[in-house]
Amino acid sequence: MSITSYISLFTSLLILSCASTKNTGTQENKQPVKNPTAKTIKKDSSSFTVATPKKILDIDSTSVTELVVEKINHNLFHELLQKHVNIKGNVNYKGFISDKKQLNTYLLLLSKTPPGDSWTKEEKLAYWMNAYNAFTIKLIIDHYPIKSIKDIKSPWDYRFIKIDKKWYTLNDIEHRILRKMNEPKIHFGINCASYSCPPLLNKAFTSATVNNDLEFLAYQFINDKSRNTISENNIELSKIFQWFSKDFKTDGSLIDFLNNYSNIQIMSTAKKSYKKYDWNLNE
Repeated sequence: MSITSYISLFTSLLILSCASTKNTGTQENKQPVKNPTAKTIKKDSSSFTVATPKKILDIDSTSVTELVVEKINHNLFHELLQKHVNIKGNVNYKGFISDKKQLNTYLLLLSKTPPGDSWTKEEKLAYWMNAYNAFTIKLIIDHYPIKSIKDIKSPWDYRFIKIDKKWYTLNDIEHRILRKMNEPKIHFGINCASYSCPPLLNKAFTSATVNNDLEFLAYQFINDKSRNTISENNIELSKIFQWFSKDFKTDGSLIDFLNNYSNIQIMSTAKKSYKKYDWNLNE
């Protein structure tokens, strides 16, 4: 074979090699594709793919968590939630009573590890939503047996939550901390121990997974027919959307927000009403 032939062959192989490398890199760095017709969603939010009419996330929670060093370890609360909360969000409060020592250990950890200025928004979201849910569980089991959280006198204004040297109420955490973080989906992450509340997630929030978890919870709650009845021209919604309507209108109308997650596209002229709220204990 002549030198010219060798050069030609070498050049062809080099071009093929570069093309192959380019294609491989494209696959490895491929970003999730927005698919307006996707409707797939798994039953839980651990290592899952969320696909809604407007958004698709594809995150393996386990692999992501391994790359993130959490400012606080939420594993103890995660284990309790896995043990005493089912995938529907029903809570075994008697089980939490039997594991009260472990719950109090986690609450003490929260108290000793307040969020600092260097914490990311995701770390603060995970911390304060876990704190709200864990202290709500404590409030219930300290008064158990009861039929409703409203059987407790002023449950949301009861100053029983100690974080560092400061005492908080549940209202403090929800209205003065979480709502000021400009993330309306927190309303699907915190649980008021009642049936009509968004179901309690049976895993702890972490900074690595909190955004994905909130996407999952928003999709799950909005399409839950027992909590929201949706059609193109009529919507009967949870009162959460009435009580906190301003939070859902920061980037358009309430219907715009709902249409990010609803399986049924809602007309802008749809008639709107609200369901009666069931305050019975979520057990």
